[in-house]
Amino acid sequence: VVFHQRLELAAAAWGLLAFGDGMATLAGRALGGPKLPWNSGKTWNGLLAFVLWGAAAAAFLLRWTQISVLERNPVGSVSPANVGASFLDDCAGGALLAPSTLLVAGCVIAASIAALAESLRSGIDDNLLVPAVGGGALFALSLVEPARLAEAWPEIRANLLVGGVVNAALAWSAWRLRSVDRSGAWVGWVLGTALFACGGWRGFLPLLFFFALGSVTTRVGWARKAALDLAQEAKGRRGARHALANVTIGVSCAVLALATSHGPLFQIGVLGALATASFDTVASEIGQAFGRRAYLVTTLERVPAGTPGALSAAGTGAGLLAAIHMAALGWALGLTGFSGAIVIVVAAFLGATFESVIGATVESRLGLSNDVVNFTNTLIGAGAAIALAYGFVL
Repeated sequence: VVFHQRLELAAAAWGLLAFGDGMATLAGRALGGPKLPWNSGKTWNGLLAFVLWGAAAAAFLLRWTQISVLERNPVGSVSPANVGASFLDDCAGGALLAPSTLLVAGCVIAASIAALAESLRSGIDDNLLVPAVGGGALFALSLVEPARLAEAWPEIRANLLVGGVVNAALAWSAWRLRSVDRSGAWVGWVLGTALFACGGWRGFLPLLFFFALGSVTTRVGWARKAALDLAQEAKGRRGARHALANVTIGVSCAVLALATSHGPLFQIGVLGALATASFDTVASEIGQAFGRRAYLVTTLERVPAGTPGALSAAGTGAGLLAAIHMAALGWALGLTGFSGAIVIVVAAFLGATFESVIGATVESRLGLSNDVVNFTNTLIGAGAAIALAYGFVL
């Protein structure tokens, strides 16, 4: 239903589920092997089997569907409406070729993303999670234009070098200041360098602003939060999972802003994701430190501070200010206009509110981890920013 106009993506997503997820289960049970550090119920052999078999099945089924439809609609006849014009392939001019290196690479990336999502303790059924994540990744990759990447490569290479050095210094400083642990420093370096490579220093500053906000507000009111058993674990040090949950969507949008013809839309998506992460982080930390009355978002019932899905005036106000400052920073840096900044604030509010609704309704019932919820709210924030910008701004 979602990909009724892109049947090749539907076929590839089914390949990820049937062969990727299926072979991961078989390989994990038959071969065993080292456990994944983030999920002791999964193995590296299972993850690798998912990527290999899922990518192979996705590439085969994707190209097989394209060829089948295009053969029924020869070049010059009615243009087929239910497959894409291309997907990192060499079908230009009607030539039906075997899967190209770019197509295989795209399917490997999509399979890797789907495999990582499946390996998390998300509480979401694999039959929904794998095709949703894998299909979304396939669609995003189908927008990539390799020629744009090739044209931008000299600038990307220069930014990689500068960004690597800058982020190494920041990661080391954050570790020394006990804001992150070792895993957080390494993953933060990777994500920060990737964002710097795609957006330069202007694109990187919003991420630095988000990190500074999170680090400062985590320490605010620490004694009260510790007394209520609400303080961040590991004495406030954030790890790799925190970085991945809050920053992955923003970095992904930055890559798509550079590699597709929809740069302004995805740039607003970057800021929407980071503004949502800022809203949620600041609202949680300030609300737990100073919020005297908390109310459940779905029923407005008064609940103890720190209850999943609870809101407080102090926390919500602080989170909104954080989102406004993030949007203002993007405007000041020339990353968006005034209308785009308004869209970003609205999207951040929607994403953070959606996170509260999840917390109040299904988080505990489905066994969702806080990191999965944070990842979801940044996805909602980015998606809302892109949708609003597409409809009202750009």
